[in-house]
Amino acid sequence: MSVGLRNTLIVFAIAAAVHFTPGGGTTADTVGALLSIGIIIAFVLIGARLYRENRVAIFSLGDQHRGMLYGAIGAAVFAMAARERLWDTGAGLMLWLAMIAGASYALVAVWRHYRSYSF
Repeated sequence: MSVGLRNTLIVFAIAAAVHFTPGGGTTADTVGALLSIGIIIAFVLIGARLYRENRVAIFSLGDQHRGMLYGAIGAAVFAMAARERLWDTGAGLMLWLAMIAGASYALVAVWRHYRSYSF
């Protein structure tokens, strides 16, 4: 039996157990929430480590570009957190796209400023 077929059968067995077991949906929701919390913790730890390793470069950007960097990160996090609600309407989708585009533009502007002084 190939590894791909075996893994597919394992996934189907887990899905069947969740579907046919009483309270399986609640258990699946709990496991999904725990996995989401784990992923968020991993992102926070990675961000903290990146900040500690690049603190001198971040502070040498200057107040304006450092503010742009923090604002872009905040806008991107907010846009991703509000994604489900914003995608429900056309105006919300346009607002979400504008937030992502603005955050991307700000990050590129900060990156170009950072590279122009060859830190």
